[in-house]
Amino acid sequence: MALLSLKNVSLSYGGHPLLDDVELHIERGDRVCLLGVNGAGKSSMLNVLAGQVQPDDGEVVCSSGMRVAMLPQQVPAGIRGCVEEIVLGGLRDGAADARDAAMTISRLQLDPAADFASLSGGMQRRVLLARALAGAPDLVLLDEPTNHLDVDSIDALETYLTRYCRTFLFVTHDRAFLRRLASRIVELDRGHLYDWRCDYDTFLVRKAEALHAETREWERLDERLDKEEAWRRQGVKARTCRNQGRLKALEALRQERRQRRERTGTAQMSIEAAGRTGHVVLKAEGVTFGYNGHPLIREFSTVLTRGDKVGILGPNGCGKTTLVRLLLENGARGGPAADSGRIIHGTNLQIAYSDQFRAQLDDELSLAENIAKGEEFVTIQGSRRHIVGYLQDFLFSPEAVRRKVKSLSGGEKSRLLLARLFAQPSNVLVLDEPTNDLDLDTLELLEEQIANYRGTVLIISHDRAFLNNTVSNVWVFEKHSPDLPYKWLGDAEGWYVNGYVGGYDDWAARRVLPPVAAEPKKSAQRSRQSDKPKPLSYQQQRELKALLRRIEQLEGEQTQLHERFANADFYRGSSDEIVAAREHDEALSTELAQIYRRWEELER
Repeated sequence: MALLSLKNVSLSYGGHPLLDDVELHIERGDRVCLLGVNGAGKSSMLNVLAGQVQPDDGEVVCSSGMRVAMLPQQVPAGIRGCVEEIVLGGLRDGAADARDAAMTISRLQLDPAADFASLSGGMQRRVLLARALAGAPDLVLLDEPTNHLDVDSIDALETYLTRYCRTFLFVTHDRAFLRRLASRIVELDRGHLYDWRCDYDTFLVRKAEALHAETREWERLDERLDKEEAWRRQGVKARTCRNQGRLKALEALRQERRQRRERTGTAQMSIEAAGRTGHVVLKAEGVTFGYNGHPLIREFSTVLTRGDKVGILGPNGCGKTTLVRLLLENGARGGPAADSGRIIHGTNLQIAYSDQFRAQLDDELSLAENIAKGEEFVTIQGSRRHIVGYLQDFLFSPEAVRRKVKSLSGGEKSRLLLARLFAQPSNVLVLDEPTNDLDLDTLELLEEQIANYRGTVLIISHDRAFLNNTVSNVWVFEKHSPDLPYKWLGDAEGWYVNGYVGGYDDWAARRVLPPVAAEPKKSAQRSRQSDKPKPLSYQQQRELKALLRRIEQLEGEQTQLHERFANADFYRGSSDEIVAAREHDEALSTELAQIYRRWEELER
């Protein structure tokens, strides 16, 4: 029996239904990625699965006693308390749940005593993720789980889900995350649900074939309809049964054509280019910056030239946005100013900036007012365009143009922000987390536009595939100095910003990991004879050796299993094989934990 099923479920908020008599069955061990364009209803479907929204028709059927946990796309307002309280708030009472919550908090590298309200957006998302994952829920629903997470957090999340979460359904724009985790693709397209039961790359091939077949079928229908309409216009000469039958068939063709839901088109965005800058866009020489005597950025030097496309990487809260503002403003318009060093700007800079929190959009104004400031026309590439036509290029219907921004989904807000940004003439483009909530089609078009843009681009992003496809250099916030021998900074000493040629994968291949901390020296008191550990007996020595051999064997088995999990071909097998492999992995983890505890006892 499936863990959770949708049976003939329909849901509509006016207009075309988001869910139109859909069915879905989620089995234990499934790792399902839900795909669909922005506005298709993915988040609404997750809310139905979680029981937070009741469908108009149909039913949601759950296995008896199962627990469903959900990570929402946006951080809900009004959450108060420390991390531990919030994580425990999503669990049943009990010591076992408390232990599991503590373990989840530790694995996600959270401070249990930290105040939730004081955390960054990315850290708040990680806390809500811990709340969803704690207590071993039977099914986890994740809506854009990588939003606002840095690359190390994303990597840790991938590892956590692979090892500890048996069954989950997720929505994501992160193609690297999708490829690593999804065993099955489900697509929500024009109200209907299509279960592809394959990995993402196979889905892309099959989807292209399906769209081609659909286009051919529509063309044949249109040809028949045109032919029958032409016959009808000639006049029906006799009221014969044959003619009456043909007229009924014509009406059926008309009805079929009226009910057709056209595919959502591809956005037609283009970036409004300004005149060229000088060859050198900006130069930084030994720039250092900090707050209230606490260093943040140390001795940063670079030369940014016209046409450079640079990705900026680093942990949440390290100062990536601050660095961009420092380089481009340096004290102007209330921005940060360097404590030491020089920042020199080139000539004719026209900067277009997109912030990650969409603060440039006013939720209480309409789409048109946010773009054209009350005017009916915008100037795009030297030509006046009506605001309705311009927003249609970004897949907004004429009816949507007068709606307030607060009614849009997260992905639609991201598209509107791009429409606002690209209407500004620029030769320096700054994109701060531009991929959040975008559907994959729009994401690929944005990559194409950046590739064709002749100006200079700075991109703050944790999307590994996006960086690989758009940038030629990366600046990375790291704790080690750029030159050998490395100087390493402590947590309170700020960051070096080091430059690398290539994209994310190029940096990851050359990444320098911190040195292993030296063992602390034993105090004189611990060296006293009375504090020395007792020697192991012969039997204990034999047991310790056997434990070490067993650990090596189990870790080898687990490594092989995890390599299978990381291979997309593994998920083309039967669900029974997948479940069996997952259960074997859990058994290995349980036995290893027991052996580690005994090993530590003997070592002490």
